[in-house]
Amino acid sequence: MLVAFSVAPSGGEGPDASVHDAVAAAVKIVRESGLPNHTDSMFTTIEGEWAEVFDVIRRATEAVGAYGTRVSLVLKADIRPGYSGELTAKLDRLEEALGD
Repeated sequence: MLVAFSVAPSGGEGPDASVHDAVAAAVKIVRESGLPNHTDSMFTTIEGEWAEVFDVIRRATEAVGAYGTRVSLVLKADIRPGYSGELTAKLDRLEEALGD
């Protein structure tokens, strides 16, 4: 399963209310999970089994919660039992189709 997610705080005040610091706290949790992942300017995508992926997303969301009184979480999932390595394999197939 692949899950792309975006998490951000709101309602924070003062100099400690930095969105990029909150996002960094979330991404640190994802990277320390050991699950395959990729972060770009809009989303972090993580690959693994349902329980382990959503546990990481829950912990990342809780970390962001420390930076505001409210948290926004957006998720998109590709649930395809029996497949792994799709974080890169999907892109490899796209590049092959493009002829690069």
